[in-house]
Amino acid sequence: MDLKTLKTFQMIVKYGSFIRAAQELNYVPSTVTMQIQKLESELGVQLIARGKEISLTEAGRLFYDQSLQIVKNMEQLQTNISDVKSGEAGHIRLGVTEPTASYRLPRILSKFMSRYPNIHISIEVSNTPALSERILKGEIDFALSTAPGLGADFYFEPLFQEEFVVVMPENHPLALKEAIGPGDFRGYRLLITSKTCPYRRMLEMVMQEIGNVTMDTMEIGSMTALKFYVEWGLGIALVPTIMVDSETKGTTVRSISGSLIHMTYGILCKDSAYPFQLASQKLYSYLKKELVSHYQ
Repeated sequence: MDLKTLKTFQMIVKYGSFIRAAQELNYVPSTVTMQIQKLESELGVQLIARGKEISLTEAGRLFYDQSLQIVKNMEQLQTNISDVKSGEAGHIRLGVTEPTASYRLPRILSKFMSRYPNIHISIEVSNTPALSERILKGEIDFALSTAPGLGADFYFEPLFQEEFVVVMPENHPLALKEAIGPGDFRGYRLLITSKTCPYRRMLEMVMQEIGNVTMDTMEIGSMTALKFYVEWGLGIALVPTIMVDSETKGTTVRSISGSLIHMTYGILCKDSAYPFQLASQKLYSYLKKELVSHYQ
């Protein structure tokens, strides 16, 4: 049996007439008759008792009741498949690093998911090395992150530069300066992220370039937590500018002289996965438009 035959059977029951069902379905009456005969043959039971007026047999009543949900489910399945093919539905596994995970993505996804309510998104928040590994394993579809390591089988599209500022306690000696240079960190505790964090690796490279400045450091595993440790006088920290739009109580913010540190941020996926398809393409295009327009 197929969906067309089930719909034909339901139309006969609805109108109590083979001829009326044929008219509603734009079939010739013989087509309707052949469909029901074939259906009854496949089931091995009579569904409709013919006469001056047609009526359902006991098997016909059972079949009708059960077929209503079957047709409803099949029509919904067809709609879902059509939505997936057009990119209007699907499930996307998205990786993202901080601070974008907390400070940018919620606003963007709120608008995107209002526009595409049938696209479901799972969010994995981690650092770039961990997200890169999960992409290669097929555990996430693509990520918003910094650039991956060299030699990997990735496609990376840069979107904007993540700029940094220095956050320090408001009574810190460096607060007297208008801008902070690399050499100014000497003699003060610097709060840094974990060894696997690309932001930390960039900072270490910059410090080596200016003469291997020895630093007193304290490792904090979360970038978003850095400014709160600064608030309690535990040190100074370099954090993305977006995290200090509203200054944390008891702290002050200074710009960085020159171009001490910035990171290229963009969209990362397996090379073989680009260009994206279906729902992923819609999310990719939306993320790109939102992020580029705000941070160019």
